[in-house]
Amino acid sequence: MKALEVLNEPGYAFQSPANPRRYPFELNLAGRFRPSSVHGILAEGAPLAVFGASGGATGVHARSLLSRAANHYLAVGPFVISFSCTPFRYNWALEVDPATCFGVHLHEASGALISHGELQLSRFTEAGQIVWTAGGADIFTGDIEILSEHVRITDFNGRAYCFDYESGRECV
Repeated sequence: MKALEVLNEPGYAFQSPANPRRYPFELNLAGRFRPSSVHGILAEGAPLAVFGASGGATGVHARSLLSRAANHYLAVGPFVISFSCTPFRYNWALEVDPATCFGVHLHEASGALISHGELQLSRFTEAGQIVWTAGGADIFTGDIEILSEHVRITDFNGRAYCFDYESGRECV
């Protein structure tokens, strides 16, 4: 697997030859709007792809990119984007939250792929299908924990929630 690096590219202009870094693949999911988040992917230091989206802005951090086998999952705006590298292939983009996706997580034991959104958690498949979504009383700005039996997350007011990996139902 190639070493991947995610870069925040806030000044990147899609389809412009004036960009200081040129990516061979571009995908702008913002439509007619200016993207609030633009993330570039470097493979072994070489530009590979750049993705943009509108909605709540996402920064680049340790949970922005999840790599699993040959597939990679990138949080950009309200989307998770799936791609593979050798050779490069864009697989899909899935809107996982109405506002923004803070990160992508994996529960190793079950293989559950979980997105941590501002308004909801979503479990999705490797094929880009939503399995379930779950929300709370307020936005999920607190920590997320991928535990053995469930995912635990805290909202803005400090209320903790736990959701079952299989069903997405709130634990009792």
